[in-house]
Amino acid sequence: MPTASLLDEALEAWTDARRGVIAELRSIPPGQIDYRPEPGARSVAELVQHVVDTALMWCVELSNPDGDFTRMSFGEFMEAYGTPASKRPVDRSGLVRLLRSTHAAGARRLRHVGEVGMLQTIRRFDGESGTRLAWLQHGIAHEEYHRGQLALYVRLLGRTPALTRLIEGS
Repeated sequence: MPTASLLDEALEAWTDARRGVIAELRSIPPGQIDYRPEPGARSVAELVQHVVDTALMWCVELSNPDGDFTRMSFGEFMEAYGTPASKRPVDRSGLVRLLRSTHAAGARRLRHVGEVGMLQTIRRFDGESGTRLAWLQHGIAHEEYHRGQLALYVRLLGRTPALTRLIEGS
C-alpha cells in the first residue's frame, strides 16, 4: 500500500472530524436545532454554521498564494467568505448537506494546492508565520472543539453523543 502524503493524512483527519460533527448534529432531534444551553451561547444551528463558515474562510485563505490571516479582521473574513444569511439552512438535513458540500469543496481546493504548496508559509491570526499545513491542523482542531460542544448539547438534551455510541458499539 502506498504511503500517504502529509496532505493526504491531514485531509483524512479533516474528513474524520467533519464526519464527527455531522454524527453529533444527527444526534440532535430535528426540531431542536435552535437549542442553546443558555442565553448568549450559540444554538446548534449557529454552532454548525460557524464550523462551516470558518472552514470556508481558512480553505480559501490557505489556497490563496497571497493568503494572510492578518489582512482582515475575523468579522471581515466571515463577511467575505461566510454563507450569506439568505442561504443558510433552516433545518438539520440542510445543515448536514452544507457540512458535506463545503467539506468536499474545501478538500478539493486544498488538494489542488498540493503538498508542496501546503508546506509554504502563511501569516497566522497572531501575526506569526507558519505552514499552511499546520494551519489546516489548526482548522481540524477547531472542528473537533466544536464537535465536543455539540456532544455536550446532545447530553444536555438527554441523549447519548454519537462518539459515545460508536465507542460502546451501539
